[in-house]
Amino acid sequence: MFVLGLLLVKFVYTNASPTIKLGETTLVGRDIPSLGQEFFGGIPFAEPPLGNLRLRPPVPKTSIGYSTLNATDYGPACLQTANGIAPDQVSEDCLTINVLRPSGTPANAKLPVMFWTFGGGFVGGLSSQFNASAIVAQSVTRGTPVIYVNFNYRLGPLGFALGQEAGEKGALNLGIKDQLAALEWVKANIETFGGDKSKVTVFGESAGAIMTSILFLNLSLNNLARAAILESGSQATSALFTSERGELDWQNFVAAVPSCAFTVTSGSTFDCLRRANTTEIFTGLSVVTTPPSAGLTAPDEPLPWGPVLDGPGGVIPDLPSVLFSRGSFARLPFIAGTNKDEGTVFTPPAINSTEEIIDGLVALFNPTASPTTELEQSIQTLLQLYPDIPALGSPFDTSNNTFGLNSQYKRAAAGVGDLNFQSQRRLWMETAANAGVKTFGYLFTQPQPLLPAAFGVPHSSEIRYVYGAPTDTSASSVLISRLMIEYWVSFTTSLTPNDGQGIPRPEWAQFTPQNKTLIQLNGANVTMIPDDFRAEQMDFINSNPTIWRH
Repeated sequence: MFVLGLLLVKFVYTNASPTIKLGETTLVGRDIPSLGQEFFGGIPFAEPPLGNLRLRPPVPKTSIGYSTLNATDYGPACLQTANGIAPDQVSEDCLTINVLRPSGTPANAKLPVMFWTFGGGFVGGLSSQFNASAIVAQSVTRGTPVIYVNFNYRLGPLGFALGQEAGEKGALNLGIKDQLAALEWVKANIETFGGDKSKVTVFGESAGAIMTSILFLNLSLNNLARAAILESGSQATSALFTSERGELDWQNFVAAVPSCAFTVTSGSTFDCLRRANTTEIFTGLSVVTTPPSAGLTAPDEPLPWGPVLDGPGGVIPDLPSVLFSRGSFARLPFIAGTNKDEGTVFTPPAINSTEEIIDGLVALFNPTASPTTELEQSIQTLLQLYPDIPALGSPFDTSNNTFGLNSQYKRAAAGVGDLNFQSQRRLWMETAANAGVKTFGYLFTQPQPLLPAAFGVPHSSEIRYVYGAPTDTSASSVLISRLMIEYWVSFTTSLTPNDGQGIPRPEWAQFTPQNKTLIQLNGANVTMIPDDFRAEQMDFINSNPTIWRH
């Protein structure tokens, strides 16, 4: 049912297949002559996290173990129920990495590297969904070629274990540790592919941006990357708590693993889970993970699986806002941005009362069995700042249109988007800029005519533009896609989106304490705008970020 080992080695290669010698193993990749590119995929960067290695930090792969490895395709996805993936296409042996480069890149080319971390609510996503051919092709055309890398990381309870036992046994934030292991692999091996280990730009979207921004909370990032691009995700976009808050979620997972259900309340579940077979683990995972919403639906409860505070020496030693106040973060240049209507896809369309909004906010931000007075008061103030006036709600700039939904939908969507995305992006950029870090910000506002109107310009809608494949093929849409690739590649290769190479484009001004501006990414009007929208609301949110677990 499941792919448990490395991909079987196939000895069916053509003479034109590109090869790379990695240790004692020859990787045989795939030539893409129509694009002038070469692909090497499914390369293991860590030992399979099975059996005794399940629920442990990744163990770097020091030897592939074959003389020849078929690297012509991606490896299997990590265990998940999202994305409509068939069970035989997922595996626990999923910690693999992929490299896409211009054809004929010599080992001494020293090309800058773009390292992508996908999103998916920490329960879904896979590297094979992201074809970066358009990015690499445009980088070559503009005379600044890059190498693109992406990878798989563990998801759900296997990658983001919760509960007291997980904390005691050092099993927290394993998906982020997979990301760090993949970056270590890049540092050790990318120059063999013609990359420059000193010119790695880490970028990602949603969960991938959250994970990437979390890396800034550890100074070790300075040794693994030189810049970052954060698309719709900051350090605490997924509100941060200690692992104990998720004890019931962990018990629900264990209860759904048939052979381990008897250990649910024992406080000692790991040994049994390590003995369970993959089919049983998948059964448990299927019960407790819900794919991120698609269409006009949204989860009624927050997804439990995700990053947690893991204390001194961990990847998230304290709330980001606390670390910011201490100046405890890496000083790498970065781009950070959000989409106009981040909150719409996370808001239940059936919401129809203030009480439902309150209940949702308590579920998101309450760290105890009953909400604190301070949280209750803050929620009441928040509701005053986001009144039930459709013209002020999200999707923004849609007047009093409620799209056939209750007006509370637009109200809630505005608040959710600002709480989880816009306010945090602003706080992070202001913090970094005040510390002298070079940073650039954007607001993606390109209309999305093929999506439901009630979504506006929602979360994740920019991804297809970054990858050069917008669904909307209007001239405006195609133009902004090409310009975004220009900006992204320019920043990767020269640490500024304004390198003067490639397609002529508007100057993207740096965000500074004296010039708090963003670039509006919209094919009809690419221009700088002040970063002061909904200032009163976001000033309130950022005035006491610990209330919101930021």
